[in-house]
Amino acid sequence: MDRFAELSAFVRTVERGSQTAAARDLGVTPAMVGRYVQSLEDRLGTRLLHRTTQRQSLTEAGMAFYPRALAVLEQLEAAEQVAAAGQAEPRGVLRVNGPMAFGVRHLAAAVAAFCELHPQLSVDLALNDRVVDLVEEGFDVALRIGRLADSSLVARRLAACRVLACAAPAYLARHGTPRRPEDLRGHNCLIYAYARHGRVRVFHGPHGAVELRLSGSITANSGEALLAAALAGHGIVIEPTFIVGEALREGRLVRLLPDWRFEELALHAVYPSARHLSPKVRSFVDFLVARFRDPPPWERDLE
Repeated sequence: MDRFAELSAFVRTVERGSQTAAARDLGVTPAMVGRYVQSLEDRLGTRLLHRTTQRQSLTEAGMAFYPRALAVLEQLEAAEQVAAAGQAEPRGVLRVNGPMAFGVRHLAAAVAAFCELHPQLSVDLALNDRVVDLVEEGFDVALRIGRLADSSLVARRLAACRVLACAAPAYLARHGTPRRPEDLRGHNCLIYAYARHGRVRVFHGPHGAVELRLSGSITANSGEALLAAALAGHGIVIEPTFIVGEALREGRLVRLLPDWRFEELALHAVYPSARHLSPKVRSFVDFLVARFRDPPPWERDLE
């Protein structure tokens, strides 16, 4: 059994006068307290407590052992307090994972600003578009966009991510501007390979929803690659505003189907557990909440 739990059960039983009272303090059952004390006695090869249905008292061995056990627990608590005080300021290495396009356009600058605030901290930033296993791969926190799969991870919402259909003026001049989702059947649509819905898109409009299977000459696993193709006038792209927002503001892309919308995505920070959350993770997530609060930077100045 856990030696720390054994010592805690013994010391608390002595202090509180019974295993029942000790169990209430420790948040376990009286039977569990009894098992811990019995395990301790078995390991030491001696009885520490005289126990009857009415009362308990320390044996001679118990009287000798109790102050030493209490000192061990007090030293452990003091060590934990020192460690906690040392972690009040974020320090060490923070391992962060995020999507490639979002990481390049927005997360990297946020990480740099965070490091400026906390000079005792360094960040190991890994960008890719696959869903990483935070625990197995050793990440402290990851940023994820879209619907989250059920898991044991804690998720904190950072911001909304709208998805828009758009194209370059040159493409629209050659091929015309679609007015309804059904018009996209006659257009070259640029497809994101990792989309959860594949080539099928659902358009929500003033008179209900329209579901379409899109087709086009380019499929890519990079939103930035599709953006480059759209800017070159090759087709219509359906992307989050954190990718296309700058080009829309500058007029290099034109928004299409303004009366129709897609399912809104959300940006989340996810991390393994909220219990005993380290100061570096807590501070980083709080920083991102403030930096990307609605409306996030990629949405500002869009219609």
